[in-house]
Amino acid sequence: MLQIKDLVKDYVQKDIETVHALRGVNIDFRKNEFVAILGPSGCGKTTFLNIIGGLDRYTKGDLLIKGKSTKEYKDKDWDTYRNHSIGFVFQSYNLIPHQTILKNVELALTISGIDKKEREERAKHALAKVGLSKMIHKKPNQMSGGQMQRVAIARALVNNPEILLADEPTGALDSVTSVQVMDLLKEVAQDRLVIMVTHNPDLAEKYASRIINMFDGQITGDSNPYKIKKDEFKEVEEESKGKKYSSMKFLTAFKLSFSNLFSKFKRTLLVAIAGSIGIIGVSSVLAVSQGIKNYIASMQDDMLSSYPLQIAEESVDYSSLMTGLQAQEVVQDVVFDKKTEIGLDSMISYLMDKYKDFTSVKTNDINTNLLDYIENAPKEAVAAKKYNYSIDVTNNIFTPFRKERDGATQTMSLNGITQMYIATLKTVAGFSEYAQFVDLFTDFMKQLPDNDDYVIGSGQYKMLAGNYPQKAEDILLVVDSKKQTLTDILLAQLGMYPQNEFLNIAKRAMAENDPESEHYGKTPE
Repeated sequence: MLQIKDLVKDYVQKDIETVHALRGVNIDFRKNEFVAILGPSGCGKTTFLNIIGGLDRYTKGDLLIKGKSTKEYKDKDWDTYRNHSIGFVFQSYNLIPHQTILKNVELALTISGIDKKEREERAKHALAKVGLSKMIHKKPNQMSGGQMQRVAIARALVNNPEILLADEPTGALDSVTSVQVMDLLKEVAQDRLVIMVTHNPDLAEKYASRIINMFDGQITGDSNPYKIKKDEFKEVEEESKGKKYSSMKFLTAFKLSFSNLFSKFKRTLLVAIAGSIGIIGVSSVLAVSQGIKNYIASMQDDMLSSYPLQIAEESVDYSSLMTGLQAQEVVQDVVFDKKTEIGLDSMISYLMDKYKDFTSVKTNDINTNLLDYIENAPKEAVAAKKYNYSIDVTNNIFTPFRKERDGATQTMSLNGITQMYIATLKTVAGFSEYAQFVDLFTDFMKQLPDNDDYVIGSGQYKMLAGNYPQKAEDILLVVDSKKQTLTDILLAQLGMYPQNEFLNIAKRAMAENDPESEHYGKTPE
């Protein structure tokens, strides 16, 4: 039982004039009657039908269903209304081509969540009503237009709706088939409301019990007007009790989807292949890009671990020095006094004197503000930090030491041992001129960064034994990554060799590089 009050429908489009499809329509419908809506194309007939069926929303006014306003209806309320109260018959049939007509009719019951056995029985009964009981296993493309329209009517009636809406149901049919369909609709209208939109006034006059004329979004004529009385709602409310929201079981939805996929196997296969190519392509691009990012990050870690960013209190800009020297217009030969200016120290003094002509030594103000800034730097911007206060820690690290294997033990600092071996090497022919570089190029004792995850977790170092240092006095010994060996000089600096053994090692090393020696090219044991 429907009531339409001041119904307005406007279609608002950007940069286009608003289309007023319905302009204040007022009308009531009986519980069961055959209503035909006539009017020229574009007068609002189909829009009016779609709003009654819940397929479209009105702009203003109200649609009352059994006395209840639909202004506050939610989507699930409209779904329930369409599934339980409305049956649709379209001009184009809208049948699913790969399903049998039995499955097409069952579809409305499937959405309602009805069991398979009951669905099949009710679908067969509906098809029997329209005279198609012997064609239930045929598909739509095996039927005539009239037969397909009867299937559409059976589908609309299978849920036993209170209202049947038909939009030009005979528009695509010949005259004989049109009469058959109209006879069927007239029979249906005996126990329910049937509203049909048509352009054929002859069919409307012959079959409809009520004809409504529309023009320009308004009702211009009504052959059998009706006004609903308030006491009629009580009976209707009792009939509508027990209706529940529409729902489809997961297994049923899965079966329908699976059936649809296999009904168009070639298309599904092509879509699957195309989708796979797309997914593989995107995955490949992401994999390559992620691999490159990881490689760059690894290279950065390796580079920064070897050449970390350093902030020194004072440093020399060697690039400016070399550029400045090359920029001189006249380059003169450097002549040193052999009696007083021989060796590396003289060259360094010369370079520093020239350097003063171009720029000054770079100086940074190392203060608490800078240290606080570094400490509060974002975690993602800093992998590890290390502070160097130019303190030689080997002066404060002591170890038991023997000058000879069987000699007396004495306690010496690591720096003291290093200086002793420098003096020892000066007594070895061939080593004396290099002895002073032992301390310069074997800076074996360094402070560790504060982040053990960066050192061990980054993969640049592997813990062979023991644990990462936890206390200030703990020491971590770093060995070569391939041979995992330590140099004799390092072992000597740690106090592992007595003085006489280290001296023999130095002499043996010189012999290995002397072509005239019997030990030439041999590795010492």
